[in-house]
Amino acid sequence: MTLTVETLTNWMNNFAQKVHENKDYLSDLDTPIGDSDHGFNMDRGMQAVAKSLTPAPDNIQNGLKKIAMALISTVGGASGPLYGTAFLEMAKKSAETNDLNELLQAALSGIKKRGGAQKGDKTMVDVWEELIPEVKNNTLTEDSINNAVESTKDMIAKKGRASYLGERSKGHIDPGAQSSGYLFSAMLETEGLL
Repeated sequence: MTLTVETLTNWMNNFAQKVHENKDYLSDLDTPIGDSDHGFNMDRGMQAVAKSLTPAPDNIQNGLKKIAMALISTVGGASGPLYGTAFLEMAKKSAETNDLNELLQAALSGIKKRGGAQKGDKTMVDVWEELIPEVKNNTLTEDSINNAVESTKDMIAKKGRASYLGERSKGHIDPGAQSSGYLFSAMLETEGLL
């Protein structure tokens, strides 16, 4: 599972499409436990990402850097820095490998370091932790992605704005977990990536 400029570009365009189609839903998820703007922020960011990849970057590292910069500069709230850090760490790691699994591991380490979240804190980390081993074992499915996203519903948030709600954060899917679900779904649907 080697990431190429072509598969990276297709993956990001697929992700941008999913975010765009579901931006209202993502913002609805963010309403009870956040700022109500996750979908609109991510949509703006992913449109910027798609634009930044045209024309196609000359190599993987440049592509990943462009994605990171587009997200950091256009996505508000915590999502911009977290997603931006993920792609920045992937860019750094791509100096030594283009193996998708190793790049995702580097991304997850960056997200955890940046946000301070661990598995079980009701964040995007829950989805990444659950699904990266499946990418590695070539067992990623739409069902496993949905299950990882759904698992955040019954958790009590320990990080981010949702953590202020304590028990009341229960019963809601974490918006960052949902947008991460779209990232992995887009990966699954990108021909030649997995």
